[in-house]
Amino acid sequence: MQRADRWVGAPLCAILTFLRRIFEAGARPEPRQVQRILFVKFAEQGSTVLAFPAIRRAIEMVGRENVYFVVFEDNRFVLDAMEVIPVGNVITIATKNLFGLATGALRAVLQVRKIGIDAVVDMEFLTRFSAILTFTTGAKSRVGFHTFFGDGPYRGDLMTHRLLYNPHLHISQMFEAMVEALTRDSAVLPTFDFTPSVNQPLARFRPSPSELAEINAFLERENPRIGSAPLVLLNPNASDLLPLRRWPPLRYVQLARRLLEHYPELFIGFTGAPSETVPNNQLADKVGSDRVIRLAGKTTLRQVLVLYTRSAILVTNDSGPAHFASMTPIRVVTLFGPETPALFAARSPNATALWAGIACSPCVNAYNNRQSVCRNNVCMQAITVDDVFKEVSRIYDSIKMATSGNSPAE
Repeated sequence: MQRADRWVGAPLCAILTFLRRIFEAGARPEPRQVQRILFVKFAEQGSTVLAFPAIRRAIEMVGRENVYFVVFEDNRFVLDAMEVIPVGNVITIATKNLFGLATGALRAVLQVRKIGIDAVVDMEFLTRFSAILTFTTGAKSRVGFHTFFGDGPYRGDLMTHRLLYNPHLHISQMFEAMVEALTRDSAVLPTFDFTPSVNQPLARFRPSPSELAEINAFLERENPRIGSAPLVLLNPNASDLLPLRRWPPLRYVQLARRLLEHYPELFIGFTGAPSETVPNNQLADKVGSDRVIRLAGKTTLRQVLVLYTRSAILVTNDSGPAHFASMTPIRVVTLFGPETPALFAARSPNATALWAGIACSPCVNAYNNRQSVCRNNVCMQAITVDDVFKEVSRIYDSIKMATSGNSPAE
């Protein structure tokens, strides 16, 4: 995908930029009240959760029924779980192969043009494909990141409202600023006097009573002993698309053993996608306890959210589950390395980030297409089992004290 974006996307952006300078010559959109807003965020479901304040701001501007989203087909579930826009306003693109991707993108553009979208917010981090799709929608107002001084991947000059990617602003605040830019004169951008919210609204997942009953029954089928016992979930992300973000897998085994030894009432669940079933089950087996439940590949994505609602704590690396879990009451411990929690941590007060902060970390960002020369993620290895055990124990002890009627000792 990245190769196609570079070798096909770059020349296409150049051609479209040339055409734009012919057909939009002298045209400058004045600040106006937009009627329909489309968000473009193909991948990274966690970023979609972080975009919730931006989506809420768009709803305030044009109404819920006039906010739309273009997303890769595999990533739409989180929008459905958030229940923030109508289901019919989510436009999906299949990604099984390049031909399907191209035809799906064409259908999406035609559908957007039929709807009559007049404003598009491209939330992708300097990708050409999203810039091309944003331009071809024909929207009069187009917001996106622009490399003014060649300080990032070239993607032409296809936006009417060009913004600098700010590497010092949390991405949820950056997304909110992108929507706010629609209310400003494009001639003064990227400079504009907007201060993003510090206390932003959070997305919430609300399972039905029947869904909660179903997940409890599922857990009891997997381990009849669990009953209502507290459950800590470990998400090793064994097939993560960005391997540099992985915590050494055997450390999850060591962490599970220590937690089970220290808390005899506790159960541990190993979660993961269907593609992670075999390696995750091997890790679960290595723990050597009948209080470990193998959950990888056994639930739908929605059931995973219900499972988070039922569980006490989730330990995961920086990945989608950390953000999905932030929509539920579960306490989340997220392990950061190649990226920084200052920009990408979940905004929930129930979320805790562990980051070693070594000199070469973070090494991936929007300007380098989230690639790195690193082949040895010492930033993740620097987070010890002791570090994680100490944090999980602190949180779990505070939960126990709160449920027993005492004030938790934070």
